[in-house]
Amino acid sequence: MSGFSFEVIARDGRARVGRVGTARGDVRTPAFMPVGTAGSVKAMTPDEVERAGADIVLGNTYHLFLRPGHEVVERLGGLHAFMGWRKPILTDSGGFQAFSMADLVRIDDRGVRFRSHVDGSARELTPESSMEIQAALGSDIAMVLDECPELPASREQVERAVDRTTAWARRSRDAYRGPGVPFGIVQGGTFEDLRERSARELVELDFPGYAVGGVSVGEPAESIARVAGWTADRLPDDRPRYLMGVGRPEDLVRAVALGLDLFDCVMPTRNARNGTLFTSLGRINIKQNRFREDPSPLVPECPCETCTRYSRAYLRHLFLSGEILASRLNTIHNVTYYQRLMERMRATVGDGTFAAFADGFLSS
Repeated sequence: MSGFSFEVIARDGRARVGRVGTARGDVRTPAFMPVGTAGSVKAMTPDEVERAGADIVLGNTYHLFLRPGHEVVERLGGLHAFMGWRKPILTDSGGFQAFSMADLVRIDDRGVRFRSHVDGSARELTPESSMEIQAALGSDIAMVLDECPELPASREQVERAVDRTTAWARRSRDAYRGPGVPFGIVQGGTFEDLRERSARELVELDFPGYAVGGVSVGEPAESIARVAGWTADRLPDDRPRYLMGVGRPEDLVRAVALGLDLFDCVMPTRNARNGTLFTSLGRINIKQNRFREDPSPLVPECPCETCTRYSRAYLRHLFLSGEILASRLNTIHNVTYYQRLMERMRATVGDGTFAAFADGFLSS
């Protein structure tokens, strides 16, 4: 397993604190992975991401496959060297972007054929090629290719996607030759019996870790929590559990309460670029006129550079002026907020006060 390990260190109810071990360092869980789509967490340097508290980032196979090409990245020493990130990297399979961003040509048992959104060229992702790309990138955790049906989907469509996901997972596992480890992805939509079957079939393939896929694609929050809880209960206790694409702070707290360990989402970085900042008292829209002459820091207790050096009035001015610095400072704060939230959850699970923390957080 190339130095891969996982241990649970503490529990509070179903919530748990753990440690994912990789050849490039440990990941403290529960952990939020900033999204580095094209080999960069938008508007932040790798050192800034590390100072914010992140142990791991996520890279996108689809985008790096199309530009600059995985062969180029491999020749330049792999994704870690290419982007200057020393810690672990998880890469997704590229399938979700091929389904949702590209001009989709065909999905069949072989794989996904599509036309690139970059230049219109005909491309293909198969379980084998997805794993080959991720091996070339040198990721520490590689996600298998799966089929995530677009909502609304009929039971027949979801069942077909579960069948294909299991078949692709087996092929992905057998094809993987990278330096890290592959994770399986459970599908099944909102159908509990299909989720149970998908989890059972993937557990039989004995992956080092498992992801809950097919959520956060348009469902209400209560449906996300319900599906995540069903699936987590059917995954091995001694393997990390990754809830894909879920990023609202309240959803993260609910998911940790259900026993999930790893998370990713573009929400903190995308919202930052749109002028929305996360705080312990809720979201702040920095564009509002009430901040025009506000000399106070964004969040007095936050240790990030944005909060310790700059005023709300200045952040508003930067954003309304279209300054690049606005995106940088807003993103530094939001990524720091998410990392501090995960740190707080790890601490409260560790000292047995997580339930009280979660109740207070969700009620406020």
